[in-house]
Amino acid sequence: MALILALETSSAICSVALYQNQELLALTELQLEKSHSSHTTVIISQILENCSLTLQDLSAVAVSGGPGSYTGLRIGSAIAKGLCYSLDIPLIEVSTLYALAYSLIQVIPNPEYYLYCPMLDARRMEVYCCLLNSDLQELLPVSPVILTNKSFEDFISQNPVIFLGSGASKFQKLIENSPRTLFHANVSLSAKPIGVLAYNKYKNHQFEDVAYYEPFYLKEVYITASNKS
Repeated sequence: MALILALETSSAICSVALYQNQELLALTELQLEKSHSSHTTVIISQILENCSLTLQDLSAVAVSGGPGSYTGLRIGSAIAKGLCYSLDIPLIEVSTLYALAYSLIQVIPNPEYYLYCPMLDARRMEVYCCLLNSDLQELLPVSPVILTNKSFEDFISQNPVIFLGSGASKFQKLIENSPRTLFHANVSLSAKPIGVLAYNKYKNHQFEDVAYYEPFYLKEVYITASNKS
């Protein structure tokens, strides 16, 4: 039996789930800005207590690995690494974009009919995205993309594509309505698919190096110096 704690902190949503194998035992989500640092560890304690479990019962910790908010990813990573190091249990990374696509794949009819382009808003006309099939096989790698009305046209001309996530509405405004494009901008990030996908990695011993693991920020973070004297 694998007891996996799953964390999703790559956006404004602070989401924590607890899984026994692939059975969801508990889920708590907060949609409060800048809540990750003050609430995540409290939520973890409450979930374990409500399930009559302790940290020592955990088999692994899974974390949303990015791309996403630099601060959110850093906080989630730090919490996950701290737990794994202190408890001597594996750390599992799950792609934020893969988990987002998986959320939709599980609930739509005939998912194999579509390709999936999960998109995270990266400000202005840029998004972080990738292109996947229903088996989460990568057709275009995770990358930053500046959207135009020509983006993804080679794929759209051959396959129905679903665009989903916080960046999808920006692309929807750029292209004409097409029977080959669908948009699901309201699909939210959650620890639920993180836990499910992490179990597959757990079975295959696909673990991260706790000492050297860093989230996939995708872009370098530039920190400006304060103007205060």
